[in-house]
Amino acid sequence: MRGWWRETVGLVLPVSCAGCGRPRSDLCDACARALRVAPRRVRPAPEPSGLPVVHAGAPYENCVRAVLLAHKERGGLGLAGALGGALAAAVRAGAGHEGGARTLFLVPVPSARRATAARGHDPVRRIAVAAGAELRRGGARARVLAVLRQRRAVADQAGLGARERQANLSGALMVAAGGAEALARGRVVLVDDLLTTGASLADAARAVRAVAHTGGAGAEGLMAAVVAASPTAFELNRN
Repeated sequence: MRGWWRETVGLVLPVSCAGCGRPRSDLCDACARALRVAPRRVRPAPEPSGLPVVHAGAPYENCVRAVLLAHKERGGLGLAGALGGALAAAVRAGAGHEGGARTLFLVPVPSARRATAARGHDPVRRIAVAAGAELRRGGARARVLAVLRQRRAVADQAGLGARERQANLSGALMVAAGGAEALARGRVVLVDDLLTTGASLADAARAVRAVAHTGGAGAEGLMAAVVAASPTAFELNRN
């Protein structure tokens, strides 16, 4: 029934795949498969100090890049489900057997307030919610805890190199009041849509570690997962 409805809508409205432009589909099967090619650990080069182990669903190129940008910048909110599925696959790859034993707290890296206001939504949080739902359908105990906040303004990252991004983001994030106690009850998985230099995730990890109780689960086993990573980061850990 759903396929019939989408075909009918495609005859009336100019629907095209966000990844490749193929008509009469907001996301074709080929582009959906590209989002989950083979989740694996990724590493940026240079790797910033304090970066936790990161897993990604796909390399950030071609249709994957187009789908992420369509969701983030062009209001393709219906793509959150597919992107959340890719993020969930990356979380599973990192959590392994613990994915069903301990509660996984998905902690999204926040966007700047002005960016969220301009877009009309928080893309990473939306993807995290979809990923949490996908993980629960697979039997994992997963919750989204949006406890990270920006405590100072940061510059636009566009055009900045790796070292400049690290300097721009260093110390920018903090855990909201009450967040530390919540995070200590499960395994923290920092989540973002994209890994390039790793600066955002490294600072998010610093913020979590800063408030974690000694020996608490908030810092122990800290990991990260992203929908996509730069092709270079994806290739550095190819077996």
